[in-house]
Amino acid sequence: MIEIRFHGRGGQGAVIASKMLAYAFFLDGKYAQSFPTFGAERRGAPVAAFVREDNSPIENRSPIQSPDYVIVMAGKLAENIDVSLGIKKSGLVIINSEKNKSFYHFEDQCNVITFDVNSLAFKYKLGTKTSPIINAPILGIFAGFTKIVSIDSLKKAVHKYIPAKVENNIEALEEAFIIAQKLEE
Repeated sequence: MIEIRFHGRGGQGAVIASKMLAYAFFLDGKYAQSFPTFGAERRGAPVAAFVREDNSPIENRSPIQSPDYVIVMAGKLAENIDVSLGIKKSGLVIINSEKNKSFYHFEDQCNVITFDVNSLAFKYKLGTKTSPIINAPILGIFAGFTKIVSIDSLKKAVHKYIPAKVENNIEALEEAFIIAQKLEE
């Protein structure tokens, strides 16, 4: 089983990104589940969302304690909370940040990738300057680095879960995927 935890703030798209990823896994022929947890239910409040993927039905419904992957929608979250909590030693944390991965002091616990996903959101006019919508491009980064979900299934998930600027989101997803693959080389 593969377990993924998203950290975001209300309104950033972490919950929708988790649903998109689970749906893409399903389209790839896997079993998947997605569910969020909320603190104070307001825009900007911390949010966690979880995705599980497996080759057989998933019965576990508890929050993910030892993720294989963590996706952080905003670098500031990684500065204020321990987003690496419980991550497996071989795990990967992807952080939407302009800062170098060495800035985050849990690099020795797991693998860390930082990438300015906001810049892709701005380029494709996804959200606003103060509130970029990064769910599609951050999934492109995730898919490009991990290679555990297909880009074609993620594109179908964009069509299912994102009602506006679908083509812009798909273009951002594709560019992020290509960038992640090149960085991986």
